Amino acid sequence: MTEPTHATMESHPDILAMRERHTWAEQAATTPMAQAVEAMSLITGLYLAASPWIVGFNGMTTLAVTNLITGIAYALLMGGFGHAYERTHSMAWAAALLGVWSIIAPWVVAGNVATTRTVISNIIAGAVALCLALVASSQAKKAAPGGRGPGARAGR
Repeated sequence: MTEPTHATMESHPDILAMRERHTWAEQAATTPMAQAVEAMSLITGLYLAASPWIVGFNGMTTLAVTNLITGIAYALLMGGFGHAYERTHSMAWAAALLGVWSIIAPWVVAGNVATTRTVISNIIAGAVALCLALVASSQAKKAAPGGRGPGARAGR
């Protein structure tokens, strides 16, 4: 009588695919471009959060609170790339929306907050945030096996 052979978890196809995705994600997160995008994104998010006090429009509370929340959210979203690239790369689109929101916020939030310094500060910070988020999302696509994004399989 022959004993049945059991495949180990080490040879399971899903484990192998997960290892492959983890490997490319690590390689993508350690490139100089990815590290530069992450660092500049953190600085952009922190600037956006602190801009009411840096530029001097902290008396306009609606825009000050909006920039504070948007800047912190942007820094957290984009800061995740270095630690959990595979799971957070798709959040770059949410970060891009935060960049767009930063650009239009002086005209959308309640109150008369659209002054020259608020508009210029938000447009520049929002444009930089948008560009960095778009670069991060494009880098995620390029870094994936076959350049098709995470989870892409050869048979699809």
